[in-house]
Formats: sequence, structure tokens, C-alpha cells
Amino acid sequence: MNTKQVIDKAFDLKFLTLEEGLHLYYELSLPELMAIANNIRFQLHPHPNVSWIIDRNVNYTNVCNSGCQFCNFYRSVNSKEAYITAIDEYKCKIEEMLQLGGDQLLLQGGMHPKLGLQFYTDLFKTLKNHYPNLKLHALGPPEIVHISKMENITYEATLQALIEAGLDSLPGAGAEILSDRVRSIISKNKCNVAEWLDVMRVAHKMKLVTSATMMLGHIETLEERLQHLIFIRDVQHEKPSDAPGFLSFIPWPFQDKDTVLLKQHGIRNKVTADEYIRMIAISRIMLPNIPNIQASWLTVGKQTAQICLHGGANDFGSIMIEENVVSVAGADHQFDAVGIQRAITEAGFEPQRRNQRFEFVG
Repeated sequence: MNTKQVIDKAFDLKFLTLEEGLHLYYELSLPELMAIANNIRFQLHPHPNVSWIIDRNVNYTNVCNSGCQFCNFYRSVNSKEAYITAIDEYKCKIEEMLQLGGDQLLLQGGMHPKLGLQFYTDLFKTLKNHYPNLKLHALGPPEIVHISKMENITYEATLQALIEAGLDSLPGAGAEILSDRVRSIISKNKCNVAEWLDVMRVAHKMKLVTSATMMLGHIETLEERLQHLIFIRDVQHEKPSDAPGFLSFIPWPFQDKDTVLLKQHGIRNKVTADEYIRMIAISRIMLPNIPNIQASWLTVGKQTAQICLHGGANDFGSIMIEENVVSVAGADHQFDAVGIQRAITEAGFEPQRRNQRFEFVG
């Protein structure tokens, strides 16, 4: 395979094949791969801005019947530690977020076996009634599949009801690795690859803003990681021309502390800083039609995330006022608004606050 021809193809923002992506990943040094990704980043974003956002992650419940082997957060419906967040708790959390300058709630939880569509529409309506300007970045494809099956309705009907109740955008949660081989082992009760992708196809037709994610560093192969990128790239390519589609892609390493994957199977997160930066770079190269790549400072730390800004990433994500899921598995890095801007500046870029639509604000 001619390396220069593949690089030229990448510079032209053309779709690389799986084999071409693997070739660059294996044949090029990390600085070479970063340089290609950085070139593409500046083609898409000519200015040295790095975006960030203030929002809050609130878990509406910790009850989930998925049984994912990488998750320490979930509880069974009969657990003494099971909860459903009360409206008064939401109010306290939202008020704190508003005081810090945020206006978006990242609302996630689990696939509760007893909570149907009415629960979510009532919750969204209540929150919007109290806070009309609140943005709800909520649920994800696994929850949409779960609710649709409970109600015996289509993904479109589920999403339409949620949109009418106040849903503003759909996170790309629950993607993990888009490989049915991997999913059958680490999250066998969660939606399969086709279901995850089909929810996003429907969301794009309905003009919803979405994102895509990847959790790497457990049992997947590099080929499966790159096929994951190709799947989301292809769904993005199918979207209506006037739909925002996937506005960002966020990869992060599996956090292994106290997980079933670690305790029962001895599977640790072995993703080094170099490997994570390399994945950021190859993601930027393989996803020319997804505008923004986010470095996950929460899971890899400040310094590694800063280096990613020179290897294809142009977004630093949220200050994460509250995060419970990956934190209980070992992610313990923290930023406030001042700190995240300082980190971006230290890396040689200009911090620019954004909203979920990647519109610059304030």
C-alpha cells in the first residue's frame, strides 16, 4: 500500500477504508499521525479555538437491567441503594449549575425495567416548566431502544414524544464498541450494533443534534475500533443535508476499578497516553465528516488531553460539575471553568465556550 497516496487521500478529506486506516495506524510514528490529524483539524477549524462547555450530569436513576461488566454505577431494582432522583434534587442541582453559568443538563441513568415513556416525558415537561431555558441533552440509543420495546412503538414515535416533552439533543452514549462480538460479552443486555445505529439514523432524520462515543481498551481489537469509526461515519454520511447529525466524537479509555471485567476476568485498562493520542489522531483522520473531536480529560488527565489538541482534537468537553459513572470506576480528574480555560491556553490555544450545538457563546 502506498503510504503517500493514503495520506493525500486523508488530506483531501476522503473516506479511508479499514485497511488504509490500519496501515496509517501501524506504519506511521505518533508525531507523523498527529501531524496529519492536526492538518485535517485546521482544515475544518482554521482558527486556534478549542471549545468547552458548562453543563451538569444528573443521573435520573441508578437502576439498570443492562448488567454491563464495565459499570459499577448500576443497581438492581430491588437493591437498597436503588434510587430515582426527585424533582427537589433536580432543582438544587440545576440551580447550582445556573449559578456557575451553565444551562444544559446531561441527563442519563439506566434501563429501568419499570420506567416507561410516560416517566421520561413527565420528567422532561416538569423540568422545562420550572426552567424554560434549560437544555436537555438526555438518554442515548440504548435507552431509546429499551423504551421503544417496553412500549411496543417505533424509535421515531419514542423520540417524537421525548422531543415534544423537551428533549433538545441525544448523546451518543452506550456505543462502547460497535461490535456485536464485543457487546455480547461486556453488555449483552444492551442494544446491538444495528439498533444503536438505527436510533441515530432516526434521530438525524428528525433533525436532532447527536454525538458519538467510544469506550476503548478492554476486549476489542484495533480492527473493531476502526470499524466502529466507519459505522458512525457512514451513518453521518446518510443523514439529511439539513440535519446536524453527529456534531462530535468522544473516545475514552475503559475505567477498570472494581469492575466485573477486572475482578472476574482480569481485564485492565492498558491504554497508554501514546495509544490514546494515537486513537484521537486516527479518529480525526477517519471521520472527516464529523466536525469535532473531543479529548476526554476526565479519563486521561490534563497533560494527555492537552497533547491531543495538537493531534486532531478541537474540543475539551465539559467542566463536569457532576459525574458519577466513570468516576466510580477510577476517573478522578477535575476542572472548574477557570481551570479548563487555563489548560487550553497552556496548550497554545484559545478557549471558546460553546453550547451543545457547538455555537460559541459568552
